[in-house]
Amino acid sequence: MAALHNLGRQTFGNPDNKGNLPSREEVTLLLNEWVHNEKLRFHMEQVGTLMKTWAQKKGLNEKEVWLWEATGLLHDADWDQWPDLHCGKIIAYGEEQGWDPDLLHGIASHGPAHFGVEPVSPLDHLIYALDELSGFVHAVSLVRPGGYDGMSVKSVKKKMKEKSFAAQVSREEITDGASRAGIDLDELIAFVISVQREME
Repeated sequence: MAALHNLGRQTFGNPDNKGNLPSREEVTLLLNEWVHNEKLRFHMEQVGTLMKTWAQKKGLNEKEVWLWEATGLLHDADWDQWPDLHCGKIIAYGEEQGWDPDLLHGIASHGPAHFGVEPVSPLDHLIYALDELSGFVHAVSLVRPGGYDGMSVKSVKKKMKEKSFAAQVSREEITDGASRAGIDLDELIAFVISVQREME
């Protein structure tokens, strides 16, 4: 995939706004207004749930868990209506609202090759590692008679080798994301399968 919208910077928001997160209600209202594509909305909910579940596994506190979940929920918020401004639009909005710079940097980090923003924090690395993989695993579920039932890491990796399957999903980004996050790819795939199975 070609570069979408290089953001041209590595820092976002005001450090004084650390800890200032939108409420769940505010996020829901924004997504209702901005995201009309139901498949895209479900993808964002999947990534949000993956981020939340991983943060809970790490033992983060309630506010930190919401930070991770909100990053997943908002990462594609502008893609439906403003694809040419993808990531730039939601970040500009978040800066106007005074959102936590960690939330903004996390959103900006979900595609280094597209937005020119390098993942730095564990949150940044995880959303980059999960975004493409989440969509790919969901695509695998759609072509299986049983969906997620019986899906294995092996079956997902087999599909990854089929270049014609879900060709728009970058295998390089999936492997690079896991590598940068320091997480074994098999572990990450198993995690995505287990969480997304419960969302069906």
